[in-house]
Amino acid sequence: MINWEIIREELPFLLGGVKITLLVTLVSVILGVTLGVGVALTRLSSHAWLRLPATAYVEVLRGTPMLVQIFIMYFAFFPMLAEHVPGLEGLARANAIYAGMLALGVNSSAYLGEIFRGGIQSVDIGQYEAGRSLGMTPYRIMRHIVLPQALVNALPAVGNEFVTLIKDSSLVSAIAVADLTYRAQQAGGRSYEFFSMYLAIAIIYFCLTFAASRGLAVFEKKLRVYDPR
Repeated sequence: MINWEIIREELPFLLGGVKITLLVTLVSVILGVTLGVGVALTRLSSHAWLRLPATAYVEVLRGTPMLVQIFIMYFAFFPMLAEHVPGLEGLARANAIYAGMLALGVNSSAYLGEIFRGGIQSVDIGQYEAGRSLGMTPYRIMRHIVLPQALVNALPAVGNEFVTLIKDSSLVSAIAVADLTYRAQQAGGRSYEFFSMYLAIAIIYFCLTFAASRGLAVFEKKLRVYDPR
């Protein structure tokens, strides 16, 4: 049975984890977008020494569980750096939230890289030719002509990835990051009302993802007003 009284009592404590959930999501998305653009460009490179490692990066990250990647980052990668790189000894005691955000961001970059690659490939070849006719270098064509259009083309998929990350951020609770899910575990342990606590955060997660989806839809609609096509 649902214990609404316990939910009411624990709600302020649960809501305290929302800011951690949103922080983890936002930082992970920013990191994912930044790395994802680089992944997309290297995947499109004509140089095999760039393209092949980028392809392997994408395949490995998309082919392994995100939870395992979080564990590797927190329990293996950070301690390894602390042991072998001078000046990074503090990484062995690094806050779990940093490992969680880095793992989520790196994982997201593999998916966003493919999204951006599709966005770049969707730009009409005439745009490249127009840039060359103006004497622009390939770098300037990509930066000033292709990438802005590619990002607009990829916006719906990027929005979907953002919403997905809100839900996937719950995995950082496995390394004791005090997000929404971890707080539900703590509250359930105190009251033994695990069903009520998990039902409460399920509703909160739904509200977050629904609000994000609607907000992104409005933003996309306004942005499309400036799309010249």
